[in-house]
Amino acid sequence: MEGDEQRVLAAYAQKSGESSGRRFAESKHAYRTEFQRDRARIIHARAFRRLEYKTQVFLNGTGDHLRTRLTHTIEVASISRTIARALSLNEDLAEAIALAHDLGHSPFGHSGEETLSECMQEHGGFEHNDQSLRVVDLLEAAYPNFPGLNLTFEVREGLQKHQAFYDPPELGGDQYRCASLEAQIANLADEITYYSHDLDDAVDFEILSADQLEEVTVWHRSHATVSERYPDAREPDLHKLIIRDIIDVQVRDVITSSAGAIEDAGVRSAAEVRAQERPLIRYSDELLRANSELRRFLYKNVYYHPRVAEVNRRACEMLHAVFDEYVLRPELLGEGASRRIEGEGLHRTVCDYIAGMTDRYLIEEHARLTAGAVA
Repeated sequence: MEGDEQRVLAAYAQKSGESSGRRFAESKHAYRTEFQRDRARIIHARAFRRLEYKTQVFLNGTGDHLRTRLTHTIEVASISRTIARALSLNEDLAEAIALAHDLGHSPFGHSGEETLSECMQEHGGFEHNDQSLRVVDLLEAAYPNFPGLNLTFEVREGLQKHQAFYDPPELGGDQYRCASLEAQIANLADEITYYSHDLDDAVDFEILSADQLEEVTVWHRSHATVSERYPDAREPDLHKLIIRDIIDVQVRDVITSSAGAIEDAGVRSAAEVRAQERPLIRYSDELLRANSELRRFLYKNVYYHPRVAEVNRRACEMLHAVFDEYVLRPELLGEGASRRIEGEGLHRTVCDYIAGMTDRYLIEEHARLTAGAVA
C-alpha cells in the first residue's frame, strides 16, 4: 500500500511511509497504510458519533435537514479528498484530518465554544482545535495500552491548523512554519464547507431573503451561472443549484491557485513544504476578497440574526449554569471524569466533560440539575 503512494503521489505529498510516527510505537498493518488506520480510528471513536447531535449553526433538532457537526464533517472530508486527488496529494491524510477536526467542538456550536472559553478564562482557556487534539491524545479510551487513539504525528499536526507555528508534540524541538499540504487542504475545505452550507441552511431556515443574497458577490455570480444553465429553475431547487455552483467555483479556484503556488515555490518534498513562509494551499486573490465579503455578510445577517442569537443565548446560559454546578459539586461528574480531577484539575476536568456533551445531553443535564423544565 505504501509502495502505491510512492508511485502515485507527488514528490511533495506526505507519504505514510515517511510519517514521523505515533506517540506509542505500534507494528505496521498488513493491509492499511498509517493514515488509513488513523481514519478508521477516528470514524469508530465515540466522540465522532456524538457529532451527530452537536449544533453546526442552528440548534440541533430545530430542523430535520439542517446540518449538524457530523454532516458538516463528512462534507469537509469529501471536499478534502477532491482537492487532494486533483493535486496528487495524500487523500487518506487529508480525509483523516478533516474527519477529526471538530471532535473537540463543544455543544451549541461556536456560541458554546465562546461560553466555555469564558468559563475557562482563568484556567487555561478553551479552543476547539486544541480540544480536538486533546480528545484524540487523551480523552478517547479505546485501547488498553495507551491513552487516546495514538494517531500519527501528521494527523495530530493537522488538528493544530489555526496556530501560526506547528510544534511537533514530543517529536523533538523543530518548529514548522506550515503544516503538510494535506492539512492545509483540510483547513480550506472546512472554510469552503462552513460558509457555503451555512448560506444553504440560512435559506432553508428562512432568515435570508433573495434581495439580501444578491448583495453577495459569490452568490450573485453563481446565480447568474445557474440561471444561464437552468433557465427554468425555481425554488426550492434554485438555491440548491446556486450553492452547488458556489462550492464548485471555490474548489476549482483552490486547486488552480494551489497548483500554481506549489509550482512557483519549487518544493520537492513534504519537508520543504513545512519550511515555507506561508501556506501553499490557497485561494486566488479575487476569491479571497469575495470570501471576506461573504464572511462579513454571514456574521451580520445569519450568526447574529435575532432568531439565532436568542436560541444561542438561552443555550449558553444553560451551559454556563451546568459548568458552575459541576465546579460546586464535582461529585456529580461521571466516574471516569472524576478520576482525572487530581491530575488535570477541577476546571479542566469539568471543561472536558461538558465539551464532550451533545446539545441534547446538556439540555437534559441542565433540567436535571435545576430540577425543572428547560425554557
